[in-house]
Amino acid sequence: MAAKKPVIGILTYGRRDVVVENFLYDDYYASPSQYVDGVRRAGGVPVLLPPNEADISDWLALVDGFVFTGGTDIDPALYGGDPNHPNLLAVSKERDQTEMDLIKRVTEDGTIPSLLICRGMQLLNVAFGGDLHEHIPDVQDPDIHRGDDGFWTVQPVDVDRSSKLFEVMGTDHVKTYSGHHQGVKTVGDGLVVSAVAPDGIVEGLEIADHSFCIAVQWHPEVSAASDESQQRLFDGLVRTAS
Repeated sequence: MAAKKPVIGILTYGRRDVVVENFLYDDYYASPSQYVDGVRRAGGVPVLLPPNEADISDWLALVDGFVFTGGTDIDPALYGGDPNHPNLLAVSKERDQTEMDLIKRVTEDGTIPSLLICRGMQLLNVAFGGDLHEHIPDVQDPDIHRGDDGFWTVQPVDVDRSSKLFEVMGTDHVKTYSGHHQGVKTVGDGLVVSAVAPDGIVEGLEIADHSFCIAVQWHPEVSAASDESQQRLFDGLVRTAS
């Protein structure tokens, strides 16, 4: 009998975070397919997990690891930010609550592997008492983290050679796909900075004594099919979960 493959839970968008054009339904729990692809290439079995689960203990019994995905902005009320900032995107309180609860569980346990991407990294920082820049262009000019159209750009990131992130990716310099307008301002207590952008914006966080709690501000799923360093993040997650 073949060994059981690790099951990896991928956190989805909230029910109305994205618009799906279908006249039959109004609400969707969705996730970009690249997250699924990255987990499958790593040998894991992806399972999509929508927010508002009544008891996330059921998730912990079902899956062996988690991917916290990108998405909309975090509610500024969670980190003492400005709820009236003109560049703030519509928040998803159902995602915030569910994922904050899950972060608490996986970090307290210390053995549940988790990869936290973009919004996921920001939420990890907030969960540990840190805060965010509501809009990076307010503090950095030029803004190297988004393209001219406000979406993808490819930017360099330097990785700390003493970090778990370096150990997993096998390189201290990567070119990453980014498209975020927010970023870590004050690092939360107990978190370790593992990577930075050329302008000083934090690009990686981790928990040193956790089996695998790695957070990156960029989107490794976008280039993982062609960039081995990015696929290794999914490989490491699944390997640790097995």
